[in-house]
Amino acid sequence: MLTGPRRLAVWGDPIAHSRSPRLHAAAYGVLGLDWEYGRRRVEETGFTAALEELDADWRGLSLTMPLKHAAARAADALDDDARLTGAVNTVLLDGSGPRGFNTDVGGLARALDEFGVRDPAAIRVLGAGATATSAVVAAARAGAGVIEVRARRTGAAAPILLLADALGVDVRVVALDDPTISPVDATIAALPGGTDLGRVADDLASHSGPLVDVVYGGWPTPLAQAWERAGGEAHDGLGMLLHQALLQVRVFVGGDPAVALEREPEVLAAMRTALVGD
Repeated sequence: MLTGPRRLAVWGDPIAHSRSPRLHAAAYGVLGLDWEYGRRRVEETGFTAALEELDADWRGLSLTMPLKHAAARAADALDDDARLTGAVNTVLLDGSGPRGFNTDVGGLARALDEFGVRDPAAIRVLGAGATATSAVVAAARAGAGVIEVRARRTGAAAPILLLADALGVDVRVVALDDPTISPVDATIAALPGGTDLGRVADDLASHSGPLVDVVYGGWPTPLAQAWERAGGEAHDGLGMLLHQALLQVRVFVGGDPAVALEREPEVLAAMRTALVGD
């Protein structure tokens, strides 16, 4: 187990809303680690310079948008999920150069399981950005054989189509407002917070299983309200946030998101409490 003071932080723009400091502080408190975890507003254009300024006291970074692609480019090594998605939300600084991880994928897959979405035949993903790409990989990890991606501009989802062979799944891209709606076992929304799809949302809600929206601020979102009107389940993004943060803690402590922590049930319980605290 690592000892001694270590510095970590979450970077992004905007960043004031991030709950990562409270989540990580709760984890390191249980583990008895004297680690400092802060936050810093960093724009995409300033990321590389900010990264180069960090000294040997730094253990790692959590990253939000718009830094995930820049971090992938800056990393000396990437884990499998970061390579697949081209996005990094976790940087480990262990003396061997920046190592990039994407724990959004595993965090969302674990959240789907927690919400009862297990062995789905088909999952629908709304959106085509970096988070949507992670959602597609998470859907495949959850067992979906068919993944429908709905995007305002179908051309923006072209990189996601390239994942189909690597994931061994059938990825289909259609327009967000396509009137043909096939039933699916769950829907993952990776759209900007507050997105209102109007009648399209109501149509989707009637054929799309439970909703897992990556947004957790301004809840319920217009999408969640559409699911509620249809009598369906709607889950916010706090589950994904919790579980991806736990995987980040695994990276920062042990260097591997696949290796469980000592006292991990206690760590997760403390993080869950901190997540919903005032």
